[in-house]
Amino acid sequence: MLSALPSSAVVLDSGDRVLRASSAARAFGLVRGEELVIGELLTLARKVRRDGVIRETDIEVAVRKFGPDATSFAVRVAPLGGTGLVLVLAEDQTEHRRVEAVRRDFVANISHELKTPVGALSLLAETVQDASDDPEAVRRFTGRMQTEASRLTAVIQDLITLSRIQGAEPIAEPAPVDLGSIVEEAIDTVRMPADAKGIELVGSGAEGLTVLGDEAMLGTALRNLIANAVAYSPKNTRVAVSVGTSRSSVDISVADQGIGIPQQDLERIFERFYRVDAARSRATGGTGLGLAIVKHIMTHHRGEVTVWSKEGSGSTFTLRLPRPESRELDATRNDNHQETAQ
Repeated sequence: MLSALPSSAVVLDSGDRVLRASSAARAFGLVRGEELVIGELLTLARKVRRDGVIRETDIEVAVRKFGPDATSFAVRVAPLGGTGLVLVLAEDQTEHRRVEAVRRDFVANISHELKTPVGALSLLAETVQDASDDPEAVRRFTGRMQTEASRLTAVIQDLITLSRIQGAEPIAEPAPVDLGSIVEEAIDTVRMPADAKGIELVGSGAEGLTVLGDEAMLGTALRNLIANAVAYSPKNTRVAVSVGTSRSSVDISVADQGIGIPQQDLERIFERFYRVDAARSRATGGTGLGLAIVKHIMTHHRGEVTVWSKEGSGSTFTLRLPRPESRELDATRNDNHQETAQ
């Protein structure tokens, strides 16, 4: 029975000696030999043995050699009949709590991101109402309202996109995607804001290359990277989109001559709503979701997104996708493995 339980399970005799322990209990380090090594659990077991009352608690245990610094357990301790035996069940809650923390952070972040433009719209509407007899002020404030409304629309659209991508399964039957047309379309989409800043957009190396995937998703990922490069680049600079190949991958790189990213921020820039410079991001109209969307798109394509950056020297983001030949070879190997197993 203990081996069938998903939780860590330990049975103690009347002298606190371990009679039985599941493999999970030993793997987590709760049990060593015939001893329950967590003092808090041992104290709880003695109380249960004394009064026969089932007890529950949550504990943090820093006993794992590898993995997180501490493991969170939901513990339930119960007597086994009247023989002095006690059953200790400890369920690992670490991942569940991590997901809950991510969810809470997401709710807090999205509440803030939506509240800012909504509050601005409300305030501007009141101002317009008070300035109804001043046409120039009305024009100025309604222009601001349009800007805030556009920002709100962008946040909502990115949330919808991110939710759709996160809920999707990895692409089971990818289709051939022409990289030349993807690069050209992505550059054309961003050309207007680039021209407004005098930024030169250049694409190279994509002619005749194809990958397997979802054309719309890959276009979204590339557009987000180019739009970011334009937004964070000074006037009269250059953004280059280049495509190259290696033995196992096709790499699409977007390089800019912008402000760069501090080293300590590089590991977090793909988190939802994480901004290196919040004030600058809002000034450029960023939602804080673009790079998170890129990361999820690459995950669904069994690829990855990497970044090189140095403050004052610009940044280079690279989409690394499996070459079609590599994916076909992997599929063949999987088929052969299944046939061998059968």
